[in-house]
Amino acid sequence: MPSSFFQKTSKYFIGIMSGTSLDGVDCVLSTIQSDGKCAFIAHVSRDYTPEMRAKFLTLQQASDNELDLEAHCANDLAIEYALAVQQLLAQAGLASEEIMAIGAHGQTIRHQPSKQRHLAYTLQSLNAALLAELTQINVISDFRSRDIAAGGQGAPLVPAFHAAQFKSDAPIAVLNLGGIGNLTLLQPNAPILGFDTGPANVLLNDWIAKHLQLPFDENGSWARSGKVIPDILQSMMQESFFYDPIPKSTGRDLFHMAWLTQQLPVGLAIKPEDIQASLVELSATSIALQLHNYLPNCAELITCGGGVRNQYLMERIEACCLELMPTMMFANTNKYQKDPQTVEALAFAWFAWCFTEGLPANLPSVTGAKAPRILGALYPK
Repeated sequence: MPSSFFQKTSKYFIGIMSGTSLDGVDCVLSTIQSDGKCAFIAHVSRDYTPEMRAKFLTLQQASDNELDLEAHCANDLAIEYALAVQQLLAQAGLASEEIMAIGAHGQTIRHQPSKQRHLAYTLQSLNAALLAELTQINVISDFRSRDIAAGGQGAPLVPAFHAAQFKSDAPIAVLNLGGIGNLTLLQPNAPILGFDTGPANVLLNDWIAKHLQLPFDENGSWARSGKVIPDILQSMMQESFFYDPIPKSTGRDLFHMAWLTQQLPVGLAIKPEDIQASLVELSATSIALQLHNYLPNCAELITCGGGVRNQYLMERIEACCLELMPTMMFANTNKYQKDPQTVEALAFAWFAWCFTEGLPANLPSVTGAKAPRILGALYPK
């Protein structure tokens, strides 16, 4: 790539993430040193409007006039990202020309990995060209497609970032609790493993939005007020994804409200808070089961992502893990000087850094790709 696109004297990168929960945008400013270590500088969050969230929800499945709707959503998201960047730069006291690049994830609207290459695709909505024009900063986006093209799942990508930032002489795991949960397994002298675990916040947020018109369950208080219904939990835990071998990834293509409705008994009156409690237990149980399957000697579970703010979910994850791994310790990424809310956005700043350095950013041991690949597409400023 032409070196003139990047100011090699700059160590400033911006990462922007909007996840499966469809709740908004996280935008992070970081410096990244020559060894790939990231140092957080500033963070901005912007919530989606109800209208934007509704449009992106519509795009999760077949609908009328999808091409037109997606194009307008991609433009709207670029504008939202640009506003977040503007706020971030003002907060940090920096100008756009001081930033090397933006790593922009976009909003996943379909994720369909497949062993049959002609059927495999992943689609993150974002007009990256418009974002580059609005910010006058180099934009790198579409990180997942190259891994898919190389026969991988295209997700999760963050284990490569976790491996670069969190190291230990003991076997540890990093759990990212976004809309979908994903685990990174780091063992000394062993390949890095990672995979999606299934729903973390996605169904919790959708269920409370349906019944209480709230974007999320603050501290898990509503779920805590309910009780787990064993038959419903057992039905949900029969989903084959939880037992599929790795590599594996998932999203709203599988775990959506229609999937949840299929697990509920017909004609039986159930308190909605009991379903919320059962959904928390689904997340906690499936995470603990899969962590135990792949890293039974895990010494520490390090958590990050928006789900860390759900106190009840965190309690249940810890309890379920301790049933299977009684000596395991727990911490969140604050222990490693990284705000749990910003870790995933920070990862996309790091992916942008990898692109500018010409470094592969996928892990074949995680995604199943046939080889390491440089990820992303450049939209110069």
